[in-house]
Amino acid sequence: MSISLWEIIKTGGAAMWVIVACSVVAIAVALERVTTLWRFAERARSLADTVQRCLFRGAIAEGRAACERSRSPLADVFLVGFERLGRGRPEVLAAAVDRERQRVTLDLKVRLWTLGTIGATAPFVGLYGTVVGIMNAFHAIDQKGGGGFTVVSQGISEALVTTAAGIAVAVEAVVIYNFFNQRLARLSIEMKLLVDEFLEVLKERGSQDGAREATGG
Repeated sequence: MSISLWEIIKTGGAAMWVIVACSVVAIAVALERVTTLWRFAERARSLADTVQRCLFRGAIAEGRAACERSRSPLADVFLVGFERLGRGRPEVLAAAVDRERQRVTLDLKVRLWTLGTIGATAPFVGLYGTVVGIMNAFHAIDQKGGGGFTVVSQGISEALVTTAAGIAVAVEAVVIYNFFNQRLARLSIEMKLLVDEFLEVLKERGSQDGAREATGG
């Protein structure tokens, strides 16, 4: 005889509801991160290519306008460079751009701690349900004045269901966490490379403009 998911959840008791809530939260975080990271690298590379072409032509205003129109988070990093251009030493400009890059990287990792927390705590919630189920089984024996499968079946079922569910949700959360952690590490490196290339071109353009002003050209 097949058992429905609803019956399994009810069998698990209160701990099972907590485990189900953890699973829903993990899936929600995963969907939100997928939406945020969708085409992130493609948009970042496209913006970097556009900005570099503008800088090579000396069209700084056009490059800045491209950043202002872009939906890529990398645009915020480039805009800091445009704002600092010509306002101080090159190393100060590079430090400001790097700080903004790190801020964007941190924003990409937001809510990933939730997945790590679920992965670490879900098995313990399942263990709690196991203990409660066994306690209920012994309580049933005490109430009936004897043992038998019928007496202890509900408590044992609760114990087994919550244990299995807790482990399953923990595995789900850890797999999702590791996937996004690896993906974000790759995006972080790629974004740093794009920013370094941007700074090289920007500094070169700033030096050329400064030399031209000094010579009156």
